[in-house]
Amino acid sequence: MKKILPLFIVVLTAIQAYPQSNFAIPANATKDFYELVNISPGIIYADTGRSAVVKSDVTIAQDEVKRNGADTVLAGNYALVAGGSKGIGYAIAEALARRGYNLILIARHADSLNSAKVKIESTYQVHVEILVHDLAKEESAEAIAKWCKAKNIHLKMLCNVAGLGGTNDYLSLPLDSLRYMVRLNIESVMSLTLTLLPLLEKNTPAYILNVASMAGFAPIPEKNLYSATKSAVLFFSYSLRYQLRKKNISVSCLNPGPVFTKPSIKEDTKKKLGWIGMRMAVSPERVGEIAVRETLNKKLIIVPGSISKIAAAVIRILPRRLVVAFYGRAGDK
Repeated sequence: MKKILPLFIVVLTAIQAYPQSNFAIPANATKDFYELVNISPGIIYADTGRSAVVKSDVTIAQDEVKRNGADTVLAGNYALVAGGSKGIGYAIAEALARRGYNLILIARHADSLNSAKVKIESTYQVHVEILVHDLAKEESAEAIAKWCKAKNIHLKMLCNVAGLGGTNDYLSLPLDSLRYMVRLNIESVMSLTLTLLPLLEKNTPAYILNVASMAGFAPIPEKNLYSATKSAVLFFSYSLRYQLRKKNISVSCLNPGPVFTKPSIKEDTKKKLGWIGMRMAVSPERVGEIAVRETLNKKLIIVPGSISKIAAAVIRILPRRLVVAFYGRAGDK
């Protein structure tokens, strides 16, 4: 046991280096919140595959039906990626495109979505629809589902990727920012899944991929709320898989460790963990490929990377009190 503990502390610390990179920002977010995520507020758009137009609420779906006609049908198999404009979400979208899936990408900013659309359509023989929504808003899931139903989307896979995490967490963020994290990390997953289930049931065999984190395997004092929300996504996926077992809908949960979706994550990982941390990291492209491949293979828990798999196994075996103590000490350093 004494030989295992030093390695375990390193592994636990490494997991903290991974924040989600695909997220939306509330209109009333505080200054501290914007400093945390390092982006500015934007406007809401909807894109029909031709040009972006300014929108602000659930009228997106209604306007789309009026513009194209209620009987407009988008042919072919589609996968919807919530948080699919960049980072792990984009990597998942690209892995799906390689397999011939048409895509519906959803995120908050039109510029990154348009960029993703151009890249994917110019590389793969697929069609990409983009819709910009703040996925933390209560009305977003219903608007997205209404749009998909109006288009008679042949939806085969739902990927819930959008999420929020960072170096600041509980006790260091204001209440509105913490609530926003809960809404985006948990409520959006629950809402999109429920509202899109009828389409998935209609087009079985179908798949649901929820993105959690290795942080969801254990309580982490330094990332208290983030690890709690990812744990909720993990448990939700376990139970949902059982609930849908007779409907021919497979549920998978991706739990990555360090992923260098932006330079600051790489720098932080290298600074805290050095060579071991760099070896633990998995590229977004590899994570996306593994996630899609294993989801189509109907695997429930997906942990990319050999070292991360070992770490996940250790974390899940040890008592929670011991794990949280290790995480606490690592965070205090």
